Amino acid sequence: MIAGNRLSTMHEDTVVCEGVAIPYRYCHSRRRTLGMTIRPDKSVSVRVPLRTPLHAIRDFVARQAAWIEKVRQKLDAQRPVSEQSYTNGATFLFQGTEYRLALEQGPVEGVQIRGGSLVVTMSDHADPGRQAGLVARWYREQALEMFRERMIACHRMFPAGTPLPQVVIRPMKSRWGSYSYRTRRICLNLNLIKLPQPCLDYVIVHELCHIEVRHHGPSFWRLVARYVPDHGLIRRQLRTLPLTPVGV
Repeated sequence: MIAGNRLSTMHEDTVVCEGVAIPYRYCHSRRRTLGMTIRPDKSVSVRVPLRTPLHAIRDFVARQAAWIEKVRQKLDAQRPVSEQSYTNGATFLFQGTEYRLALEQGPVEGVQIRGGSLVVTMSDHADPGRQAGLVARWYREQALEMFRERMIACHRMFPAGTPLPQVVIRPMKSRWGSYSYRTRRICLNLNLIKLPQPCLDYVIVHELCHIEVRHHGPSFWRLVARYVPDHGLIRRQLRTLPLTPVGV
């Protein structure tokens, strides 16, 4: 809510356009036309005249889908990207725990966790790009195993007959997860492998709930709370991280 504009209570909703969910917040105000704002964190806010029905608001958001995506891409381009160090002692996150990079020489290349270290074994450590490639591949391998395992575990909490979506893993810049009604797939952010398991489970449950409820209204959050009672705490935790997701 913006002070001084006398806006009414903000509501959450989601519009699905060409299989992509666009979460947004809206409020009624004393204005004559519908207006939209996209904040630096890429969240979408809509202000509408009093008595504007929900279907008209959703139509407005859907018509602006291409513009929303264009603005979000520009915001992504403006975000500074911090370079990950690959020198001895550099910090790496895995499932909510920090590990210090330890470089070792050996005939068999690979990455493993040993005690409090993320050990990268290479025949020659002079190539930081090669180190980065090995670590990136290791993260993806861990994510493939962990995400599928947690998807099955979370899916078991839902009623019989709830479809089990296929998991797609991507290094997304603006979302922790998404559900496509067109492909029936759940896309999970690769960076979730760096966070504690409750964060991963929450994102999976959030997207599974979208199979039943498409929007982010009160009924959706009641459904999420059925499976993750402390989802509000986890959502606030996710929003404090460098990657600020939209709609989670």
